[in-house]
Amino acid sequence: MAEGGMGTCPQVFVVDSHSSYVHMPSKKKPRWARVGHRFLLLLMGLTMLGLVVQGFFIYRLYEKTEAFSVYRSHPLYQNMSNPKTSGQQGGTIMTRVGSKEMPSERPHPEQIQHRPFAHLMGSNNPVGENNVVQWIHEGGEAITHNMSYNKGRLLVEKEGYYYLYSKLQMNSGVVCSLIQHKVMKDTRAYDKSIELMKSKSFHCRTPKPSDGDDLWNSFLAGIFHLQRGDKIFVTLEDIHKIRPGLADNFMGAFMLFP
Repeated sequence: MAEGGMGTCPQVFVVDSHSSYVHMPSKKKPRWARVGHRFLLLLMGLTMLGLVVQGFFIYRLYEKTEAFSVYRSHPLYQNMSNPKTSGQQGGTIMTRVGSKEMPSERPHPEQIQHRPFAHLMGSNNPVGENNVVQWIHEGGEAITHNMSYNKGRLLVEKEGYYYLYSKLQMNSGVVCSLIQHKVMKDTRAYDKSIELMKSKSFHCRTPKPSDGDDLWNSFLAGIFHLQRGDKIFVTLEDIHKIRPGLADNFMGAFMLFP
């Protein structure tokens, strides 16, 4: 019995069965876990990108290595890089051209000795028909080996790649003159001569030369594929301007490889 004669009222709890249920969120992942997951994805992406870039550079390096191997396997490179041993070893070199392999014979010493060549010297009478320069083909420093000479023309007797060269010295006796120095080829496949090399220049006489001559030099050189029976010759427009002399004018050819 409480003070004042009154009893304590009991507490009443009411349960509402129709109240809405509130879903409590699940426990969130730690921040460091989310950051680590993103970093891992970024790292995987960079790794894949690096593999792609590395593959590209490996492919480019393979292409360059393949091209260099083709160049090194060429007989001309073998002769230039190791002249003492390149001709001493026989056998066959496999040269890759695109996706094909083409065999090329490495020259033996006998083959090198028999390669055609010629060196023609300037003549005292260099004027020929149709402005074709005439030469001395034998005697002194002039020589022809496995090649023929006839009226200013070298006759090719063996097919191959040849290095051709020609040098002329002119005397420009007029105020100004046009100089055209050409290396030409006659071949059975064409009725007209083919122009292989040309030097075209407009030269004016210098004031009061001390010796009375105004000399002008022209030099041509190049590599060409020649067939058996081809004829190589030199022409000079207004050929009477040429200054005769053994060492002043010359022409030559030698085979690099078949």
